[in-house]
Amino acid sequence: MTNFTDKQQDILSAYRFRHATKEFDGSRKITDSDFEFILETGRLSPSSFGFEPWKFVVVQNPDLREKLRQHAWGARKQLPTASHFVLILSRLQQDMAAESGYIQGIMKNVQQLPDEVVEGKGKAYEKFLTSDFDLWGNSRAMFEWASRQAYIALGNMMTAAAQIGIDSCPIEGFEKAPIERILTEEGIIDPEHFGVSCMVAFGYRVNEPRGKTRRSVEQVVEWII
Repeated sequence: MTNFTDKQQDILSAYRFRHATKEFDGSRKITDSDFEFILETGRLSPSSFGFEPWKFVVVQNPDLREKLRQHAWGARKQLPTASHFVLILSRLQQDMAAESGYIQGIMKNVQQLPDEVVEGKGKAYEKFLTSDFDLWGNSRAMFEWASRQAYIALGNMMTAAAQIGIDSCPIEGFEKAPIERILTEEGIIDPEHFGVSCMVAFGYRVNEPRGKTRRSVEQVVEWII
């Protein structure tokens, strides 16, 4: 029988191990099987309505990394040294419309829902966008909402990496427009469908970090009984 107390401690140890690694040991590479595991935890992550509005682009090409580095002030050390570097893309408003080919395809072909369920779920989703959360018509708000889903996958991938002793660093320190222009020119993204939400580097630390600092549980948790 699984000892769940031990498992809990293993998970907490991974959270304590993980830190935003600023520079990696460029001589150490993550194995293919380990990185496939990390990506799989992202692929299996939950998303609102199960619509998976993300794409993960693994950038291993050193020339492209250098191009990105010129516009990624938060990744100046990570881009040259990380074993694996991932761009997390989120879908734009036109793909996230209830009647879009992407959303309809997810419901029909991925979720394999019956036609009547597709119709009902589509109506509920449209109400969510237009009324419940008042997102529709604001392309930036729609992108940020899709990005919130992508950040769930980001967190899961970083935690999974930490559980197998692999370091990571989430990165928002970049100039969005130039980065997207480069990726468009390289034929990596279609700017009509995707934008860059964030970046994340994976590898092995060079230096040990200082101790983790967080507010106390009493400061961040409130119980209403």
